[in-house]
Amino acid sequence: MITLDEDNRSKPQILLDEAAAPAVIKVVGVGGGGCNALNRMIEAGVKGVEFIAVNTDGQALKACKAPIRVQLVTATGHGKALGAGCNPEVAQKAALERTEELIECLEGADMVFIAAGMGGGTGTGASPVIGNLARNAGALTVAVVTKPFAFEGSRKARIAEKGIEELRTCVDTLITVPNSRLLTMAPPTMSVTDAFLLADETLRNGVQGISDIINETGIINCDFADIEAVMRGGGVALMGIGVGSGEHRAREAAQQAFSSPLLEETALEAAQRVLVNFCGGEETTLAEVCDAADFLKERCADDCLFIFGYGQRKELAGKVQVTVVATGFGASCEGQPAVRPMDRQPLREEPPAQAKPAKSPFLAGDLPPDYGINVGNFSEFDIPTYLRRQMD
Repeated sequence: MITLDEDNRSKPQILLDEAAAPAVIKVVGVGGGGCNALNRMIEAGVKGVEFIAVNTDGQALKACKAPIRVQLVTATGHGKALGAGCNPEVAQKAALERTEELIECLEGADMVFIAAGMGGGTGTGASPVIGNLARNAGALTVAVVTKPFAFEGSRKARIAEKGIEELRTCVDTLITVPNSRLLTMAPPTMSVTDAFLLADETLRNGVQGISDIINETGIINCDFADIEAVMRGGGVALMGIGVGSGEHRAREAAQQAFSSPLLEETALEAAQRVLVNFCGGEETTLAEVCDAADFLKERCADDCLFIFGYGQRKELAGKVQVTVVATGFGASCEGQPAVRPMDRQPLREEPPAQAKPAKSPFLAGDLPPDYGINVGNFSEFDIPTYLRRQMD
């Protein structure tokens, strides 16, 4: 709003709404993988978000650097935080018993990220509970989760697939990162430890790439409403990350993200909504960023909602990083509106139902020990055909 000074009407004054506050973003790390990802974000100096760690393993939770930590005590632990024993149902029950504490942590959030590794106990079982609490409160809820490496076994892969199937009904947008695909981006000599660190780093990049768009005033600026337009009711999402250096760094980063093993080559063409975030050093020019954005836009459908932003980071001197998130893949969004208005309700007025579901998807009987692994096979989750081809 612009008004004119009564004493000097030739000088316009801009009156800002002092009541307006920045979006409240909370990142919840669930289980061992999620808490490790939180540590990576904190070490990397991710700003403008609140960190919350949730775990059944008390020792691991104590080692987490998040300022807010919620301990889930399982029945099998005899009153102690000894973990969920790779049983998602145990973690799910423990999370439901801590509903009040979780509600208190999530209260007031405009956006909630859930970071977790699927296939274990806590991340798989507790994440859907947290997703339901956050979304029922009106928060834009986005889960960024990893699927197990092939060497972790077929049973863990099966648990992960069941967990993903349940989680996708509890959040607005679900970004799934198959860990085995990360190995195609790494040298063959990578150690097991470094492989898991790479998975944690990918979770961090996914969360930071989106949160930075909201929190940082960029050369090309996006706000929370832009993010909500892409992510609200987005369903299953795909993400690609690229980093470029040298003379054509922005175009190189865009090409790398587009060809990323995490982003199918036809994903942009099929997506209804695409979010692109560029970050670079102070020397990066607007022209090169726009050229790289055009490269990606040309590969999207003509009627696609395409939103991109650009911000600067000193640590990216001489480089450009781009994060691409594609959402709205037909059947994955069926029955969900493209954008739902934020209708925040006090969390405590509508406590979630505590009744146990008729049949938990995590019952041990549903997990045959010799289930054939096919990491990256999303056929059970109503993803379009083009996302399922050549996944073996």
